[in-house]
Amino acid sequence: MRKKVVLFLIISCLMVLNCCRKKVVKVNYKELEKKRKAMVVEQIEKRGVKDKRVLEAMERVLRHEFVPEKYRAFAYEDSPLPIGEGQTISQPYIVALMTECLNLEGEEKVLEVGTGSGYQAAILSELSKEVYTIEILEPLAKKAEELLKKLGYRNVKVKYGDGYLGWEEYAPFDGIIVTCAPEHIPQPLIDQLAEGGRMVIPVGEVHFTQFLKLVEKREGKVTMRNVIPVRFVPMTGDEVEKQKR
Repeated sequence: MRKKVVLFLIISCLMVLNCCRKKVVKVNYKELEKKRKAMVVEQIEKRGVKDKRVLEAMERVLRHEFVPEKYRAFAYEDSPLPIGEGQTISQPYIVALMTECLNLEGEEKVLEVGTGSGYQAAILSELSKEVYTIEILEPLAKKAEELLKKLGYRNVKVKYGDGYLGWEEYAPFDGIIVTCAPEHIPQPLIDQLAEGGRMVIPVGEVHFTQFLKLVEKREGKVTMRNVIPVRFVPMTGDEVEKQKR
């Protein structure tokens, strides 16, 4: 009898602990909405991002859906967050700044290199006609594709592959956004940029200074300028390794 009582007490305690654990990770979505609005004003608009369409998109897209559940309470903080596979979701300000650099009006076809969680693709989906996004890590590509479909982003096409090569099948692109840093700008991406198009890309070695660069193509000529110093995960893949040899 005593053993049964002890066993019953142990099971009861475990059930209570489990219950408490669930309460701890419960997300307050109304609070997240407030944080998202504050994020746009405090972290983005006050730091110089002025494009109204970009600001509205940043407020509409639910960033907490694109981070692991255990980090959702921090989804609207001014910082990157882990998303698995050694990758991160960029801080909101950087996402907004890079998007503003493309100067999107709504009818563009945009290429993204480095899908990650799918958050940047969701922002681009709100602002352009077609979005093509490439991810070199298959688990992230599959997860992002499923999530984007679930959330209703129907104008986004996801591909598992090497982003260094771009996506020639759908080129040229009015805008290209790269969310991982190569040591130099890949020539295929320059070739796939449309006349009058813009590309925003972090360039530099991961342990040294990287710069976010804005690349423009006008009358066949390519110009580029530095925007701000940044720190992104390095671009990886077979093509990157070939260039190092």
